[in-house]
Amino acid sequence: MPDISKITLPSGTTYDIKDAVARQEIADIKVDLTGAMFYVGITTTALTDGSTTATLVIDGESRTFAADDAGATVIYGDLEFVWNGSKWQEFGSTGSLKALAFKDTASASYTPAGTVTKPTFTGSSSNVTITVTDNTNGNYTPAGTVSKPTFTGTSTTSTGKFTPEGSVTVTTNATTNKTTTVSATTGTATYTPAGNCTGAAVTLNTTTVNSITAVGTLPTLTTTVANENLTISFNQGTLPTKGANTTVATSVKSVTQPTFTGTGARLVTGNIPVPNTYTATFTGTEGDISVAGTPGGSVSQPTFTGTKVQLAGTTTANGSVSQPTFNGTGATITVS
Repeated sequence: MPDISKITLPSGTTYDIKDAVARQEIADIKVDLTGAMFYVGITTTALTDGSTTATLVIDGESRTFAADDAGATVIYGDLEFVWNGSKWQEFGSTGSLKALAFKDTASASYTPAGTVTKPTFTGSSSNVTITVTDNTNGNYTPAGTVSKPTFTGTSTTSTGKFTPEGSVTVTTNATTNKTTTVSATTGTATYTPAGNCTGAAVTLNTTTVNSITAVGTLPTLTTTVANENLTISFNQGTLPTKGANTTVATSVKSVTQPTFTGTGARLVTGNIPVPNTYTATFTGTEGDISVAGTPGGSVSQPTFTGTKVQLAGTTTANGSVSQPTFNGTGATITVS
C-alpha cells in the first residue's frame, strides 16, 4: 500500500502532511528508551554494591563509563551490576545458575531406535475327551430327520344368491316450459347491439417551454498518488444548451359529450319443455353361487429322529514364553 506525505490541491499548491500523533509517539519512545539496560560483558575488576569505579576491565579490555552510559550491565563473579550514571548497583546473582547456563552447546548419548526379538512359547500337549451320552435332558443332537406332518379337516359348502346383470330404466316425471324470441321490429327494445358515436371533442390548456439541444457534461474529480504526493484535480463540467420554444399541453380544458345512435331489438322467450324431475329403476336376473372347501382341521405333530456323535480333540494347556531382547543403535543429542 503506497504512503502519502504530500498533497497538491486543484490550485496547484503542494502541502506537506504533518502527522502530530506519530511525532508525539516518537518523542515518547525516545523518553522511554532513556536509561534502558544493555549488556556489556564480564569484568575482572572487583565491584560491590555502590562502587563508583568508572573504569573496568571487560573481556581483557579497559572501558570507562560516563553519565550517559546509564543502564550498562556487567557480571563480576556470580553477581550482576548495573551502572546508574555515577555508581554500580547490584541487582542479581548468577550463583544459582549451573554450568550449562554458561555453555553454548551440550551433548548426551542415548539409544533412540532398535528392534525387539520375537518371543517363543514352549508348552506341553494334552488330550481332551468329550463324551456324549443319551439323556432326555441332554443339550446336543447333531443330525437326524423330521417326519412329514399330516392335516385332517372337515369339508363344508357355502351357498347364496346374487344379481349379476340387468338394465336401468329412466322415466321423466315433469317438465318446465322455456321460451325465447328475438325481434328487431315489434315490442319494446330490450338492448341496442350496434350504433355510432358522434360529436366528441377535447380542448387542451397549453404553455410554452424551452427545448434543450445539449445536456452538458458532469463535473469530475481526479486523484492520483506519485512519489508519496496526493494530487487532486477538479473539472466543473458544462451547463445544458437552451434551444427553441415548444408548446406543450398542461391540462384538459373541456370535453364535448359524444352522442350515440343505435338500433334497438327485443328479446322474448318461447315455450320450450325442459325435464326437471326423473325416476330411475334397475331390473336384474337373480343367480345362485356355491363355494366348497375345507375351512378347519388339525395338523399332526412331527417327530425327530437323531444320531448321537462322539466329540474328541487335543489342547496345549500350559507352557512358558521366552523373554524378548532389545537391540538398538546409539546416537548423540546436541543442544546449541
